[in-house]
Amino acid sequence: MSTPLIENISGPAAKKYAQRRAAKGKPIRFKPREDSVGPRPGWVTYALLSIVLIASVFPLYYTAILGSSTRVEIAQSALPRLFPGPNLLDNIIAIVSNHQIDFWMSALNSVVVAVVVSAATVFFSTLAGFSFAKLGFRGKNGLYVFVIATLVIPMQLGTVPMFIMMNEFGWIDSLAALIVPSLVGAFGVFWMTQYLKEALPYELIEAARVDGASVLRTFWSIALPAARPAAATLALFTFVGSWNEFFWPSVVLRSQKTLPLVIPQLSGAFTADHALIMSGVFLIALPLLVAFVFLGKQLVAGVMAGAVKG
Repeated sequence: MSTPLIENISGPAAKKYAQRRAAKGKPIRFKPREDSVGPRPGWVTYALLSIVLIASVFPLYYTAILGSSTRVEIAQSALPRLFPGPNLLDNIIAIVSNHQIDFWMSALNSVVVAVVVSAATVFFSTLAGFSFAKLGFRGKNGLYVFVIATLVIPMQLGTVPMFIMMNEFGWIDSLAALIVPSLVGAFGVFWMTQYLKEALPYELIEAARVDGASVLRTFWSIALPAARPAAATLALFTFVGSWNEFFWPSVVLRSQKTLPLVIPQLSGAFTADHALIMSGVFLIALPLLVAFVFLGKQLVAGVMAGAVKG
């Protein structure tokens, strides 16, 4: 009597096992593993993952090593030491207390730009993704293809016309020149559209319409909560990209600075203190490391959800 049950749960292999045990008059000790998703990865997989991990961590490790060394040690050896030394903290204190670069104002500018851009990108990308995924309007497919096609256009190609526009608006040397052009992006629209196509059932939308909810009310109360995992991942990606942005801020900013623009100012007119520069690079990357430590699970969950749903 238990053979069909085992067959349905675990397949023909379990059926043969049960038949052999029954023919010998022995009890069936097979317990199907419902949480099994396939064979365990072999040593080749772990070796490749280890190589990728080392290649990913080594630049940051090398930055910390150079930042904790002195100029003389760097000149004598490309890898002065194996572990960061006390000079790293001294160099970081020297950067923070340097009044010539105005570190704290630059950090505030970076935080404001990254937070506003991330929040706006998530909101507008989710709104556009909800429209493309669940609403019907004329020209939807063509407009969506046009938005995706903009991903192949290099950002540098639009630098000159964008600079002219910022100059006409009077936004040169203003944080608005960094925030407004980045309020929404094609990647965010694509990401949220692919997620909402499967994560948001039409039945919920129809139920909201029956209850008298408007389109915006449906988006705010149903679509936005459903898109939370993908939205969190998109926010983290956008924050990292905005925090590390160097090219466009260097074009439009003059007196104001963001943290990536502070690093070149650590070099002298004729010489460069590489230890101080590497300490600055490590200091800028430190908040991102903290964010990844606390939001790593959310990031992986969002990426996996987007991969499954899309």
